[in-house]
Amino acid sequence: MMSDTDTQMRCGFVALIGAPNAGKSTLLNQMVGSKVSIVTHKVQTTRARIRGIALHEKTQLVFVDTPGIFKPKRRLDRAMVEAAWGGASDADAVVLLVDAEWGIDEDVERILAGLKKSGRSAILAINKIDLVRHEALLALTAKLMEAFEFSDVFMISASKGHGVEDLRLKLASMMPLGPWHYPEDQIADIPLRSMAAEITREKLFLRLHQELPYSLTVETESWTAQKDGSVKIEQVIFLERESQKKIAIGKGGQTLKTVGQMAREEMTELFEQKVHLFLYVKVRENWGNDRERFREMGLDYPQD
Repeated sequence: MMSDTDTQMRCGFVALIGAPNAGKSTLLNQMVGSKVSIVTHKVQTTRARIRGIALHEKTQLVFVDTPGIFKPKRRLDRAMVEAAWGGASDADAVVLLVDAEWGIDEDVERILAGLKKSGRSAILAINKIDLVRHEALLALTAKLMEAFEFSDVFMISASKGHGVEDLRLKLASMMPLGPWHYPEDQIADIPLRSMAAEITREKLFLRLHQELPYSLTVETESWTAQKDGSVKIEQVIFLERESQKKIAIGKGGQTLKTVGQMAREEMTELFEQKVHLFLYVKVRENWGNDRERFREMGLDYPQD
């Protein structure tokens, strides 16, 4: 016989932590069933905590996709790492994602030390299992379990969806009883303006590869609804140096045109309305130390 508590709603927060490029954003998008977080082959692309919202029967799972935890060098790096640990400390469940190919590197060792210090329990999810041999997976799991007493271990491939449903079931069972925080059809609490900026930033990373450093940011300056149901979006790509403009714009404006087309197509599909996208490139020297830029990215400004 089913009890009253079995039929009641549950809602809680899940923090996904891990080294840069461990696959946190890919797992978040897989859990939610839609793209809510930037995914590239570059590390350190997620800058602020992005909440993706997934449902399992009567349970609402609010995923906090934290920036990768790494050794910070700049003020922006420190803000990203602080945001990551902040997301973990506030959550009802913590999932440490480890890249099966990279194994235990300095970043993972730093995270394990941080988990021990926090006294928090955590679930281990070893990702990209389709890329390594079974024996190597067993050896890596043994080393990680020896380093930290994880409550559960899951072998997954976030990109292919393998093992993701089992992890979702476990997390749903851990959520506290309580009403949902978001409407049933909402998949993220990141504003559409910020989502649009993230999409364009992703396309820039994918297009430019190693040509441009991480010292760029994108801001949505205006979002105007048109009479025909479409939306006009104006965005500014901010760079730190004048010499970077040629790279971002490309010969004859081709790079900017291609980035704009890719971003517009994805926004049209995601927002389910026609998008008119206009991109501008500006130089804002030392924006990585600008308090206002940190606020725009949802990050706290670290003190010296």
